[in-house]
Amino acid sequence: MEMEMMEMELQRRRYERVRRMASGNAVVVFSLSGCCMCHVVKRLLFGLGVGPTVYELDLESGGDEIQAVLFQLLMTTSNAGAGGGAVVPVVFVGGKLLGGLEKVMSCHINGTLVPLLKQAGALWL
Repeated sequence: MEMEMMEMELQRRRYERVRRMASGNAVVVFSLSGCCMCHVVKRLLFGLGVGPTVYELDLESGGDEIQAVLFQLLMTTSNAGAGGGAVVPVVFVGGKLLGGLEKVMSCHINGTLVPLLKQAGALWL
């Protein structure tokens, strides 16, 4: 029972760490440095004039644990659009989970991404 409580506390700390990281800037991207889909999302955001905070999880201390938390968040959020079980990229806008590549691209195509970015204070135009 005590081991179960310790594991729950550890999991809570991991979620809290991700929450703090995700709310540290208007736009936050969790990425892997060699991931081409992550590159696509970062290029799109930079191209729109957004300077996201980017966490390269393969270079981040505890990156595997963060990926596990992000996977859980994507699986429990129906609008995340993880697409094919990919864990990264994961994008947060205004501290709220937007989703993965599929969700970001669909918002860009349907015209809802720029208003979301403006509302979060990431764009002023």
